[in-house]
Amino acid sequence: MLLEKTTRMNFLFDFYQALLTDKQRSYMELYYLDDHSLGEIAESYEVSRQAVYDNIRRTEAMLEEYEDKLQLLEKFQQRQQVLKQLTEALQQDATVESQLALIEQLKEVD
Repeated sequence: MLLEKTTRMNFLFDFYQALLTDKQRSYMELYYLDDHSLGEIAESYEVSRQAVYDNIRRTEAMLEEYEDKLQLLEKFQQRQQVLKQLTEALQQDATVESQLALIEQLKEVD
């Protein structure tokens, strides 16, 4: 569960980091990408551990809200799935009709 959340937050951060403040971006990078503890981040910024925790939780909630509205991660994952199916279809010499159907699916994702 923890690894899934970390992976999800990393993806959401990749898609939406431009919408965050510098401080939010920095905290998220240190916590999720560089694997710093709350205490280490608090010490670096000379704030309390609770302040870092609160900021990260608020930022996580914001990222989830952005995803709810824009669905960039969901669409990315759908595209990846269809591309995988299309690659397999091409490797297995699937019919042209089934390949075209997958291409249509890919168009519908956006």
